Amino acid sequence: MTSTAPTPTSGSSPAKAGDGTGQGRTAIAASVVQKISGIAAREVSGVHSMGSGASRAFGALRERIPGGGSTGASNVAGVHVEVGEKQAAVDLDIVVEYGVSIADLATAVRRNVIGAVERMTGLEVIEVNISVNDIHLASDDDEQDQAPAPAATGRVVE
Repeated sequence: MTSTAPTPTSGSSPAKAGDGTGQGRTAIAASVVQKISGIAAREVSGVHSMGSGASRAFGALRERIPGGGSTGASNVAGVHVEVGEKQAAVDLDIVVEYGVSIADLATAVRRNVIGAVERMTGLEVIEVNISVNDIHLASDDDEQDQAPAPAATGRVVE
């Protein structure tokens, strides 16, 4: 099977999806494909979170800063896309729940992402590369719930 790699576009340079009718062109930003891919991947049961450990930590910190939790393309942790005029390629970094078959999960994520991107944008998705960076254990949540409260500093915070 021969495939051609899409010509990369940045988040500010939209891809063009045309229907060939001569009635105009539709431009789709790479950030749109990135968001669709991230949402579609998270919809699959067994995906705990997206991104590497560092990107998840920065994302959690960014959400605590007022105005930092905006929906810009750079905030879609664990999703990188290359978008051409008619094709797109997606790279995902995911954390899976312990006990889930990683091979079956990857197949389901790939199917869901391809379906969502192709249905919503009309772009052909030529590949979805998935990197599993971590496994989430249910005991990790239990430990966080039982963590001691931070010590009082004596400062009044308004």
